[in-house]
Amino acid sequence: MWNSPSEFFAMGGYALYVWSSFGVCALVLILEPLFVRARFRSIVRRLRQEQLAEQFDKETSK
Repeated sequence: MWNSPSEFFAMGGYALYVWSSFGVCALVLILEPLFVRARFRSIVRRLRQEQLAEQFDKETSK
């Protein structure tokens, strides 16, 4: 279909759309696990703080 690498990268005149779409998709695939991990750590940290607060309340109410 393409006779040279430059024709392949030009994508029949649609190179900007095609390659930017691939770039955005790759960026999302890289960033999504990082955001999920950060959110998970935040939730675990908050749950630990709540647990410690409950333990403190139980100890002080005795």
